Amino acid sequence: MSADRGHRVLIFAPIGRDGPASAELFRGASLEAVNCRSLPELVSEMSAGVGAVFLAEEGLFGKDTAPLAEWIASQPPWSDLPFVVLTSHREQPAVVAWRRDIVALLRNVSLLERPVQPITLTSAVQSAMRARRRQYEIRALIAAREQTAQELEKLVVERTRELKEANEQLRLEMNERARVEETLRQAQKIEAIGQLTGGVAHDFNNLLMVISGGLDMLDRQTDPNRRRRLMDGMVQAAQRGASLTKQLLAFSRRQRLRPEAVDVAMQIGGMRELLDRSLRGDVHVEFDFPDALWPVEVDPGELELVILNLAVNARDAMPNGGTIVVRAENLPDLNDGEIAGDYVRLSVIDTGVGMPPEILSRVFEPFFTTKDVGKGSGLGLAQVHGFATQSRGTVRIKSQVGRGTRIELYMPRSLNPASKQRHLIDFNRAVRPKKNGQGQILLVEDDDEVAALVGEMLGQLGYEVTRAASAAAALGALADGRSVDLVFSDIMMPGGMNGVELAREIRRRRSDIPVLLTSGYAEAAIHEAETAGIQILAKPYHIDELAAALNAAKSTLQIDTQSKRSGSFLNS
Repeated sequence: MSADRGHRVLIFAPIGRDGPASAELFRGASLEAVNCRSLPELVSEMSAGVGAVFLAEEGLFGKDTAPLAEWIASQPPWSDLPFVVLTSHREQPAVVAWRRDIVALLRNVSLLERPVQPITLTSAVQSAMRARRRQYEIRALIAAREQTAQELEKLVVERTRELKEANEQLRLEMNERARVEETLRQAQKIEAIGQLTGGVAHDFNNLLMVISGGLDMLDRQTDPNRRRRLMDGMVQAAQRGASLTKQLLAFSRRQRLRPEAVDVAMQIGGMRELLDRSLRGDVHVEFDFPDALWPVEVDPGELELVILNLAVNARDAMPNGGTIVVRAENLPDLNDGEIAGDYVRLSVIDTGVGMPPEILSRVFEPFFTTKDVGKGSGLGLAQVHGFATQSRGTVRIKSQVGRGTRIELYMPRSLNPASKQRHLIDFNRAVRPKKNGQGQILLVEDDDEVAALVGEMLGQLGYEVTRAASAAAALGALADGRSVDLVFSDIMMPGGMNGVELAREIRRRRSDIPVLLTSGYAEAAIHEAETAGIQILAKPYHIDELAAALNAAKSTLQIDTQSKRSGSFLNS
């Protein structure tokens, strides 16, 4: 609809000269007037654009007004077309009823009764045109509002898209920052020695216990064979302490390595006897070395220690036995971004239980271990990582749950001829003491060397010793009815039950048996034991201190028993 046609006055007065006369009258008042000769023509012109409609009611008598009613009903919300209707004097009931229906159909109606003055008619039509112009203003406002809403919606969509892109960029930056921070944390963990955990302190104090206690026992022992066993135990403890210290220094990269050209096949192949002694009978080792394997530039002793660590880890990952394959291969012109040049890849492959991703991501962290307390310090793979990095190589690990683990050690090729001598590692095993004595003591200790030494001490004090390696085994020994005068247990043990929990269970089952606990390091458990009133002997200790602690544990039980009896008498 054009803006000009929207200001027209449409006339429908088809009978007589009312139509032409009205058109002339309106044109004289500066109004654009269109005289329509039929009702369909009127509806058509209304669709083209209209400001107001003047009609004579008799022109609608007997006509089909449905198209007119449909047009009026379909007007947009802003539109309410004004009609000026010229009526007659006829007041018959049928005419009045018909006129009422016409007014209802037209909706916005002004009625003028004949005869009407020209000025009155012109004024009524001009008033209708003014009302129509206000409707056009409302239409313009609605259109402007809709346009503003559309522009605002477009702006919201654009801003939403920009925010989405900014959020995506921020997410990528956060992920990258998290990756860099995780890399930094991992580097910090591998680069520096942190505070020793309880497991490491436990291992060190066990070693000190064997050495200091063994030295104390040497002056009291005249049997050459027993003195020899004590000496062997102290030597092995010293070797274990040196090995643990090497691991600490290796993963922190503070140990001075002595690299030389090493024949890997000869050096590692000569470890078969050592590996056979260190592994179980159901674990087999296979070597796969090519004939033309290059020599590598590493510390030979540290290389053997690394292989031994990896083999022991592989053994522990195969509780039902299996095969460990130690394989080496030349990698000429290797360049993977981390290392470049000629390298030898030495792989230790097991068929064990494998590791899930959350464990695999932490295996090189110092002090991280999935083994029971006292069974691993968590330094083995950290030492492997430190050795590989300090040797200008790297180490990588691949593992799947149920499909085994493959650890790859990359070592730089040496251009010098390999040495013809092997570096040897000797690990002696402590021999458990024989049981003898008068009183019966149940010794609960998972460490073989400590158990051997303490058994000797208790034997020197006149006790006969039964050894259990875990809390569950100790409860089983008590359940079979054997005579036990005292239970002497370590606090930190594998198997899910520590010494404090064992002491409480013994009190519940056999309140007549005194319990003495000992520990190299277990601060939380020590506090728990002291709160429960359980006596603790700290490692390392001498035989006199052990004797005093045993006597104190017996005396405490006797006093408690007498107190309970006295209380029962007073309450009876």
